[in-house]
Amino acid sequence: MALIVALPIGTPPQTQKMVLDTGSQLSWIQCRKKAPKKPPPSASFDTSLSSSFSVLPCNHPLCKTRIPDFTLPTSCDQNRLCHYSYFYADGTLAEGNLVREKFTFSRSKSTPPLILGCATDTSEEKGILGMNLGRFSFASQSKISKFSYCVPTRRTQPGVSPTGSFYLGENPISHGFQYVNLLVFPQHRTMPNMDPSAYTLPMQGIRIGAKKLPIPVHIFRPDAGGSGQTMIDSGSEFTYLVDEAYNKVREEVVRLVGPRLKKGYVYCEVADMCFGGNPIEIGRLIGDMTFEFEKGVEITVDKHRILANVGGGIHCLGIGQSNMLGVASNIIGNFHQQNLWVEFDLANRRVGFEDYRTAVSLQSFCMYFIIGLQLVLSDTGSRSWNGAHGRERL
Repeated sequence: MALIVALPIGTPPQTQKMVLDTGSQLSWIQCRKKAPKKPPPSASFDTSLSSSFSVLPCNHPLCKTRIPDFTLPTSCDQNRLCHYSYFYADGTLAEGNLVREKFTFSRSKSTPPLILGCATDTSEEKGILGMNLGRFSFASQSKISKFSYCVPTRRTQPGVSPTGSFYLGENPISHGFQYVNLLVFPQHRTMPNMDPSAYTLPMQGIRIGAKKLPIPVHIFRPDAGGSGQTMIDSGSEFTYLVDEAYNKVREEVVRLVGPRLKKGYVYCEVADMCFGGNPIEIGRLIGDMTFEFEKGVEITVDKHRILANVGGGIHCLGIGQSNMLGVASNIIGNFHQQNLWVEFDLANRRVGFEDYRTAVSLQSFCMYFIIGLQLVLSDTGSRSWNGAHGRERL
């Protein structure tokens, strides 16, 4: 499951589909050059058609030294252009040149030329819209003060992708949102398990039904090495917890519905709270799940949508073990953001939440869109989008 936005890029604009990812920094698109003999895929960006397109040469500062924003240095290719590579947690690759290009929303509204990746060798069909706090993210380069989205509920109708909402700038209903302040860390601070560019939330605990699980608060806070950071990530499908938190969740689930667990089954090698029975009945037995934050702010996942359909008649809790991804963080993914408005207030370093049902009373809800945001159900079943760490491999 990925959140897809279609954005106009270049002059004149070409529509590009990109994965909205609040867990990564550099945005990239699929690029191609004019090939007269064989027409290239229409989804790619034709660099020859845009008058505002330019490439970054090797003497650009991004190619001169190892900068702290990226885990791997860029390089100079045979054409004396700045080259980058992204290696994802699931083993896929995107690489190409760093370029400058603008997003053109109308004749009067466009961004200045932004630094993007122009991928010429990738196994992915869509690009990435990097929206974290890093200085090279779309949000930072375009200098927007805030953005928000509403993730619609998954549907299983063949050929139909649910459409949500994506605002760049002020959301007209944000006055009803509940905000929690971000935990902010110096961008230059180096800790092996910390992502200082992530949206780090001060999580307090987890409830299942009316029971608050016995998880110490420090489990959700970064320690001296950065382990335990709790981030919200639109680019990650499932929610991932460090072992201490995951084990407490699993203990309670086993207590409630242990005999119904599908024995020996582990989804994508990260989630083992899965069931083969009636998901509605199992969800009722488990109850609602609530993520608690400071100031009394909560994200509650209704018992009727607590289980994710992973195919083959199997449903899983939608929570995986972060150590199986090779990370030491808690990550709140888009599965647990369904039917929820999420606003990233960059100017005030906070994140706001609002249940879409409250927004309906204000005549704005998850199916109304400013920029179409689609919930795309991947048919591979094996990919686990992990924007917070899996994508930061430039």
